[in-house]
Amino acid sequence: MTPSERDRILAKAALFSPPPAVLADGRRELVGLSREEMTQALAEIGEKPFRTKQLWHWIYHQGVTDFARMSSIAKPLQAKLAERFVVGRPVAATVQTSSDETRKFLFRFRDGQEAETVYIPDRREDRGAVCISSQVGCTLSCRFCHTGTQGLVRNLGTAEIVGQFMAARDSYGEWPSPRGETPRLLSTIVLMGMGEPLYNYDNVARAMRIVMDGEGIGLSRRRITLSTSGVVPMMDRCGEELGVNLAVSLHAVRDELRDEIVPLNRKYPIAELIAACRRYPAASNARRITFEYVMLRGVNDSEAEARELVRLIAGIPAKVNLIPFNPWPGSAYLPSTREQLDRFAQIVMDAGFASPIRMPRGRDILAACGQLRTESRRTRPVAA
Repeated sequence: MTPSERDRILAKAALFSPPPAVLADGRRELVGLSREEMTQALAEIGEKPFRTKQLWHWIYHQGVTDFARMSSIAKPLQAKLAERFVVGRPVAATVQTSSDETRKFLFRFRDGQEAETVYIPDRREDRGAVCISSQVGCTLSCRFCHTGTQGLVRNLGTAEIVGQFMAARDSYGEWPSPRGETPRLLSTIVLMGMGEPLYNYDNVARAMRIVMDGEGIGLSRRRITLSTSGVVPMMDRCGEELGVNLAVSLHAVRDELRDEIVPLNRKYPIAELIAACRRYPAASNARRITFEYVMLRGVNDSEAEARELVRLIAGIPAKVNLIPFNPWPGSAYLPSTREQLDRFAQIVMDAGFASPIRMPRGRDILAACGQLRTESRRTRPVAA
């Protein structure tokens, strides 16, 4: 895909850009700044570059939001920093915990807009995944997805993306204790919440670089998975620059059906999407591409479609997550029967691909796959 196509996507993203990370009183948000930007911001108040390393440690390794608690920084400088900067978090407007211990946060940002974040625990291994949103609403309109009924309100900024993970850590107390004991319940990030991450690539990439920084949060790229519906021009760039795990929301094996249920397919059809998957630099037998496939009764769950899926992904280091459809108010689809799920999965497994059936988590609080949605609305016009 041409650089001009990537430029067009990035230019469109700018129309939905987040508000500036500056408070009404003029203080600047430090969360979300790169190391270079933080160094420049500190230089503007007469501080040396080594202060960046100190602040980075307190903000991202220790999780401290109050400058007065940054004990390696002298009190006069603590006061100076507090006058000019802030270390913030999105506000948890509501927090719901499912009967299966899944926790859903409705985060409210400084302009009043909201997005949902979900923590999915895996108690067998005493760890879990934080499902992070990249947009308020979604730029796509996949027919089976509740988020798609909301429409795109705006992109989330770097601070708002990384802030979701940090706020979830706050909720679980997962920052180093005075004795150095740090739990690892929040061990994985999946960019599978509200929005299409590759339509907000710059902010997502900046946030993930902060998350992966070894002197801060220090999460390995192997523990980050980005899910896309198939923004083909940005998939190559994501693989080259971030190298995180890739999940592809496929959901159909024929263009005519995918055009209907994943309208992005009209722009980037299945053949182009699969070709981009074959090129993805981080794909290997150790780091397989995940193909996500929501099973819709009588729509995409036939044995013939299972065989076509196997043909499409042949030769790609891959696994297939089969996702029973999670109903939401007003949805037009039904979940596949268990028998059909099992038959579909067996065909895929017999071809040599892992094909787990992902059991719904958090369905009772509308936290399952495809159920996220907020009441946020766009309040400013979009340029044509």
